Amino acid sequence: MYDIDDLKNLVDMAAGGRSPADLLITNAKLVDVLTGEIRETDVSVGGGKILGFSHTEAVKVVDARGAYLLPGLIDAHIHIESSMVSPARFAGLVLPHGTTSVVADPHEIANVHGLEGIRYMLENGRHLPLNIFIALPSCVPATPFEDSGAVLSAEELEELIDDPKVTGIGEMMNFPGVVSGDYDVLAKIQLGTSHGKIVDGHAPGLLGRDLDAYLVTGITNTHECATLEEMRENLRRGSYILIREGSAAKNLRTLLPGVTPGNARRCAFCCDDRHIEDIVSDGHMDNHLRLAVGMGMDPVQAITMCTLNAAECFGLRNKGAIAPGRDADFILVDDLKAFRVRKVFTAGRLIAEDGRVLIPLDDAAAGAPSHSIHLKPLAEDALSLPVRTGKARVIGIEPASLVTKSLVREVKTDDAGCFQSALNPGLTKIAVIERHKRTGKRGIGILEGYGLTGGAIATTISHDSHNIVVAGDNDPDMLLAVRELADMGGGIVSVHGGAIRRLPLPIAGLMTSADPQEVNAVLHDMLVAARAELGIPEDVEPFMTLSFMALPVIPELKLTARGLFNVNTFSFVGVEAD
Repeated sequence: MYDIDDLKNLVDMAAGGRSPADLLITNAKLVDVLTGEIRETDVSVGGGKILGFSHTEAVKVVDARGAYLLPGLIDAHIHIESSMVSPARFAGLVLPHGTTSVVADPHEIANVHGLEGIRYMLENGRHLPLNIFIALPSCVPATPFEDSGAVLSAEELEELIDDPKVTGIGEMMNFPGVVSGDYDVLAKIQLGTSHGKIVDGHAPGLLGRDLDAYLVTGITNTHECATLEEMRENLRRGSYILIREGSAAKNLRTLLPGVTPGNARRCAFCCDDRHIEDIVSDGHMDNHLRLAVGMGMDPVQAITMCTLNAAECFGLRNKGAIAPGRDADFILVDDLKAFRVRKVFTAGRLIAEDGRVLIPLDDAAAGAPSHSIHLKPLAEDALSLPVRTGKARVIGIEPASLVTKSLVREVKTDDAGCFQSALNPGLTKIAVIERHKRTGKRGIGILEGYGLTGGAIATTISHDSHNIVVAGDNDPDMLLAVRELADMGGGIVSVHGGAIRRLPLPIAGLMTSADPQEVNAVLHDMLVAARAELGIPEDVEPFMTLSFMALPVIPELKLTARGLFNVNTFSFVGVEAD
């Protein structure tokens, strides 16, 4: 907010002759997302704002040398926790790739630490050069059938709804609750709409009248479309489509053909969940642009989806374009195909250049919530799984998808009538163990398509309640992995032949403030070992895939600490298929 003297200073700089601009960009090819044109121009900047397009006196001049000038890129929906690093460390990763704003839903840390976790994300990101906007988590827990570390009501969320960094209410995953008219669910939606803020959607597979009932509440967008039919039905009902390309779920190639000149202004891009190794190797929103243009999309249209459309969807009225009065968040790129980012400016300051952040990023992780594992001791037979009928319901993994299949398989059992992976090639035992309140709850099931042999993998990243999820082909290694995980305060552990590999994530068992390059190196070694030593196939992401097996809002079959859950019927089912 500018006072009258600041406003006068902006006018004096923009008018020319009365006060020099802070910065002048010369010889740039401006990608104008407001008109759809590319034109050669100068751009003046002052007070953190775009002043105009006239050549003027300036304190500092940057010669763009014919580079393309784009608005700063916007990720329309992301969970920063999935990068495994703190907000400040995340900013250091994505700023060099041209991302200047993100809309983050911190429901991962909120499911562990409640309002304390949300406040940590708000405060840790408030003074960063990366604009981190927060969507208040709507589903803590994600469903009433889970055991999370916190429960957040509409009354509690109201404490934060008027924060200027809060866009509104995060993805409403409890779509059955919305469609059935659940008062507690509707109260959270009304909290957002009554304060003039956005309510994000999440309703995979919802069509027809049920979709009408979902969207009539004021929900405005979705990132869960997996088919063109879903995309078109949502567009026809006025919903923004956030085309997702993350680490586990990749929908861009499927949905991009559905973008037309008539509906493109209602489409934006997002990551949802993106692991650190993918950011380091492939980039962030710049990767979305490369993919879209590589598929034949007009570059200006792709850039508009990655900037102006996202800003308008979330009411970020000073973001998303380069025009007088807009925030001076912009980037310089070599071309509109590879999108190699040369310089990144936020609020008119040069923040990153040629892949490096130029300023120190304050990391307030010292005040981060930790000590988040409260595990009841496990007996040696805690993971036994009786299947006395010899026929079991099995979670079928679909490569590159969060959706699973509900399968029925004949299984062999040991002398005690219990399932053993060693007797059933292609099938892997999985368990979800409550870790917040020492309840001792644990659900045990079977995976198909994960491919793990010769050990176990365990993690506290277990969407969305973030209990411990562990998979393995023998109980001793699974128990060893779980106990090691508890001892180090959360993260990822793999066990093979008695050897233990670890990635500690002490912030809520989800993130670390360690150097991202070091974190990525450890994670890379663990990924290589997961494939080479444990046999995880190339089309399955070992850790992120496992973390989504406990998410009971995406069909068809998932596992919680209370047991197998059929998402299609929203009910628990037994492992034994009679």
